[in-house]
Amino acid sequence: MADLMTGMKRTHYCGEVSAADAGHEVVVGGFTNRARDKGELVFIDLRDRTGIVQLVFDDTTDRSVMSKAKEARSEYVLMARGTVRMREAPNPELPTGDVEIYVTELRILAKAQTPPFHITDETDTNEELRLRYRYLDLRRRKLQQNLIKRAKITAVAHEFFANEGFIEIDTPMMIKSTPEGARDYVVPSRVHKGSFYALPQSPQMYKQLLMIAGFDKYVQFARCFRDEDLRADRQPEFTQIDLEMSFVDMEDILAMGERFVHFLMEKAMGVEIPTPLPRLTYQESMERYGTDKPDIRYGMEIQDISDLVKDSSFGVFRRCRRKRRFGPRHHPQRRRRHLHPQGDRQADRTGEGHRRQRPRLCPLGGREAQLLVCEVLLGRGALRHPRPPRLREGGRFADRRR
Repeated sequence: MADLMTGMKRTHYCGEVSAADAGHEVVVGGFTNRARDKGELVFIDLRDRTGIVQLVFDDTTDRSVMSKAKEARSEYVLMARGTVRMREAPNPELPTGDVEIYVTELRILAKAQTPPFHITDETDTNEELRLRYRYLDLRRRKLQQNLIKRAKITAVAHEFFANEGFIEIDTPMMIKSTPEGARDYVVPSRVHKGSFYALPQSPQMYKQLLMIAGFDKYVQFARCFRDEDLRADRQPEFTQIDLEMSFVDMEDILAMGERFVHFLMEKAMGVEIPTPLPRLTYQESMERYGTDKPDIRYGMEIQDISDLVKDSSFGVFRRCRRKRRFGPRHHPQRRRRHLHPQGDRQADRTGEGHRRQRPRLCPLGGREAQLLVCEVLLGRGALRHPRPPRLREGGRFADRRR
């Protein structure tokens, strides 16, 4: 039968025990990370969300406590009372590697079956198996740190917007369906039979009502639901920081965004970033990177080589020269999508087509020869063809098929 924790109250997290606690009695609790039985000497690595601390049992330990220590197995839930002392052989790989706890009282709160995989920071276990036993996978330090970091970021964001004078307001989850960019998740109504609520894709309608009502600075950490295909940065349910401001212009919003990013990185990540942040117009971003959300860390910029090849007799260059512009077909930072020189047509929310103007980019003819020039011009670029024609001696094309 499992022991009760009555009369024992945790005084320290495992990862918080340090040399400053040497000689003091502490009570810790957590999961058995590893147990080593050396006969009259037993070591247990006890783990919680803050880290690992070593428990020690030797020939001077009470026999009832020693028998429980020998019984402990992987993932057993334990509480231990003991005295902190310095290790004879420190472990530099652990933050608590200089100390250990000599246990005087041990309780087994819950026993565990052998887990289906090892609970370690780095694992090659099949992801499907880890998702099946998600409650075990979440014991791994890497995943716990991700959730702890997210909680810290959320707390810092709340602090920033409160200091900026924003009013945090929660809006309803079950709403009337409104035109959005994806399909709605619907919830049937028990009271109004045959009618449905929609889960919000965003609080768009409500924040507009709040602006009309006079709440000139609104913010919400909103849950959003969108019935659409999975993408790298999107899933059916996610959280977004949703805000609205009145009596401001574009510069006010950009400045507020810069202050938020600077505050968040400094408080949550301990990184101070220089401000003001660099800014790009949409046109400049598309012309330099081929996307409106470029990753500028790598300097993979598109270069216009029209002047270099203006006198070339190469057919690909001639066709592009007639269209007045050379541009990317498959730049590393953009999606594989055809860019017609006259732009592309997309349907807006009302169903009427509208034209979104894009930089004039050359499609490079019928066989789609691909020109990729990054950072420098022709010296570092590459001219590729999806179906390269065979060459005769002298470098002339043997196959002129269209």
